Amino acid sequence: MNIPRLVVAAPSSGAGKTTVATGLIAALTARGLAVSPHKVGPDYIDPGYHGLAAGRPGRNLDAFMCGPERIAPLFLHGAAGADVAVVEGVMGLFDGASGRGELASTAHVAKLLRAPVVLVVDASSQSRSVAALVHGFASWDPEVRLAGVILNRVASDRHEQLLREALEEGSGVPVLGAVRRSAAVATPSRHLGLIPAVERSAEALRAVADMGELVAGSVDLDAVLALARTAPPLAGAEPWDATAEVGVRGSGAAGAAGAAVPGAPRIAVAGGAAFSFSYAENAELLAAAGAEVVPFDPLHADALPEGTAGLVIGGGFPEMYVRELSANDQLRSAIAAFAAAGGPVSAECAGLLYLGRELDGLPMCGVLDTSARMTERLTLGYREAVALHDSPLAPAGARLRGHEFHRTVCEPGAGERPAWGWRLPTGPRTEGFTGAAGAENVHASYLHLHWAGYPQLAASFTAAAAAFRAG
Repeated sequence: MNIPRLVVAAPSSGAGKTTVATGLIAALTARGLAVSPHKVGPDYIDPGYHGLAAGRPGRNLDAFMCGPERIAPLFLHGAAGADVAVVEGVMGLFDGASGRGELASTAHVAKLLRAPVVLVVDASSQSRSVAALVHGFASWDPEVRLAGVILNRVASDRHEQLLREALEEGSGVPVLGAVRRSAAVATPSRHLGLIPAVERSAEALRAVADMGELVAGSVDLDAVLALARTAPPLAGAEPWDATAEVGVRGSGAAGAAGAAVPGAPRIAVAGGAAFSFSYAENAELLAAAGAEVVPFDPLHADALPEGTAGLVIGGGFPEMYVRELSANDQLRSAIAAFAAAGGPVSAECAGLLYLGRELDGLPMCGVLDTSARMTERLTLGYREAVALHDSPLAPAGARLRGHEFHRTVCEPGAGERPAWGWRLPTGPRTEGFTGAAGAENVHASYLHLHWAGYPQLAASFTAAAAAFRAG
């Protein structure tokens, strides 16, 4: 079955594509359609709003971390059973991994999906110039089909008329809608972007509903659907399948995976407001590898789930909940005891901070001999990393691609057994921790990984959990 689809892009960040994309998802869902939401790149926050709007998980399509060859399969997996799919882009349409041409850009993913592109243009402070801008984006890469424009932050009826006349005269790209400026749909931000939807609960639901109403009243939804239906079949692509992925040998990652681990070792996965950064495929891969995946919220649980044999703590905002996390000394002690007993632990970014001695001066779990604090400096970018030591996640020598995104710093930033090595323009760097108190059962790092790109990570970690449970 061919899935109608379109990509929502913009000339640059800040043009309003998240508002428009989320609004489209909400408006089409309100029509009774099953809408599959997707996000280009590594962002965790936008998919949370998409998921609220669609009533199904928002999924990422990252050609750098997962490989271009997996984009169409991951899309088909996420969009199974959908009537239409909306893919929100990242940054500007042609902005990709630094120094690597189009790789991982919105344009690259649009071409891999053979999807038409709708350009969201911030029309404030311009009129006829909009035609030159759209003409340039439409003609830059003939393989990208820029098939429609949605004007955003339009000031008045007269402003809209001028914009439409200019585009009709000078671009040849149809206008699908004109969205007025509206403070009602603003989503609050902080140091890493929008506040995650999971933290706003009723407010987030109201914001998503407002976006849907705004877009439904401003955009020709019939024209949008007609455009999405022009996307051709993805010839030769099959839906991504977690079970098949963990049953094959990876290329330079965590080694070979075999059949699913018997006995379903229980792997606890941290979630809730403090640890909301997670890719849906990671848990699906753990389950396919044989694990029983059990979510828990460190803000509220006073112990690990009963029978925990492995612990995964992903990214999020522990710095916003540091007092609550620190006050939960029962759980902190339980995690420290689990790691000391040899239980396998995988921690990314927020998880790294939580496992350290302290965060902003308040006690954390004390598993790792490092302390973290907030800074003004943003560390951001894709990384090509090599594992420097064996861990429950990957063997020494494994080469993976990930993403770093934080405003905290750990001191020290690496242990005696660093997790990763990579090269920056400033030179080589070692980062993260493998092992605690001389053991090799902990892997903690700032590096975010999308396990769909390296499914053997799930197989390796599940096997480590099974071995720990067996004693």
